[in-house]
Amino acid sequence: MPTLIETNALEDCAALCSQLGLRFVELNMNLPQYQIDRIDTDDFLKIADKYGIYYTIHLDENLNVNDFNGLVANAYTKTVLKTIETAKNLCVPVLNMHLSKGVYFTLPDKKVYLFSEYKQHYIDSVKRFINICENEIGDSSLKICIENTDGFTDFQLKALELFMKSSVFALTFDIGHDYCIGNRDESVILNYGEKLFHMHMHDANSDGKNHLALGTGEMDLQKYFDLAEKNKCRVVLETKTVEGLKKSLKYIMDRA
Repeated sequence: MPTLIETNALEDCAALCSQLGLRFVELNMNLPQYQIDRIDTDDFLKIADKYGIYYTIHLDENLNVNDFNGLVANAYTKTVLKTIETAKNLCVPVLNMHLSKGVYFTLPDKKVYLFSEYKQHYIDSVKRFINICENEIGDSSLKICIENTDGFTDFQLKALELFMKSSVFALTFDIGHDYCIGNRDESVILNYGEKLFHMHMHDANSDGKNHLALGTGEMDLQKYFDLAEKNKCRVVLETKTVEGLKKSLKYIMDRA
């Protein structure tokens, strides 16, 4: 299950996760209570043990390790490194990560992403980040899974080539996000099929509405259940409410 606004405290999340028969909570580092300096490893482990669950971690969506400002890029990189250290101590198997598109300029006839315009800087920073993460993760089984959002750009596709050559990086497939952009990223994900380790599963509509409870949107969900089973993926039922989470679970159980 994801971190929900309605379950503000970690123990509330863990209790709900256990009550619903789910296996893990994806801690969302966009929230103040899950900032790296507020994660008490001993306390988090006690709660996990009490409720028989474990954690994955969703890195801050603002994360931009490729920023042109070195101070900013270094701060985000340091955050990732500290999160890797914490993840090892918490026996976390997956860090979920978005690729930042950075800033863009809106010209009269098009939108220009600065990472595309200054691509060599971007690619060099990606290579540095990969090397730093590989050194920090070492021989741990921890994976940093890159999630699709609203369509991979040209520079992000080039970055993915580099990330997917690394043993410590893998992929998260968010099926609802992809549906809302006409399934543009699905072929990219499937091209690196052996790297698909993690999935965010929720329903969606073609009008752009996503994070819907399973079975309440337009998607053909069975093929994604099959894909998850084939790749032995961990799956987050990524609705945003307790009610949506319960509906999604019921949908799965009714089809079992």
